[in-house]
Amino acid sequence: MPKILIIDDDPDIVESIKVVLESEKYDVVTAPTGEEGLRQAEEENPDLIMLDVMMETGTKGFEVARELRNKEAHKNTPILMLTALKSETGLDFKGEAGDEVWLPVDDFCDKPLKPDEIITKVEKLLNKG
Repeated sequence: MPKILIIDDDPDIVESIKVVLESEKYDVVTAPTGEEGLRQAEEENPDLIMLDVMMETGTKGFEVARELRNKEAHKNTPILMLTALKSETGLDFKGEAGDEVWLPVDDFCDKPLKPDEIITKVEKLLNKG
């Protein structure tokens, strides 16, 4: 059973994603901060990481993604970035996904999250490679 780590500071979003993923038989662990997320990634060694952009700071998710990619154990772990940036700011970072320096994530999922979109993206990322 693949393990997914959700790093997001919004407990309602975390719970809703967790329910969707657990209904599909995924093992889910969560972290409410970027620092806790980095610690959980080391302890749990997830198969996929779902990471919010805006947590303690507006760019904390970008910082966490870069830190994860600098760790040997997670340099190839798929990262699905959760973002409300487009709806809140009009900015769209999807064209930057995969940039190894600036934004080393594999895909994006816009908030508000749709359960079918979450499952589709998670399955795609876990089956790649």
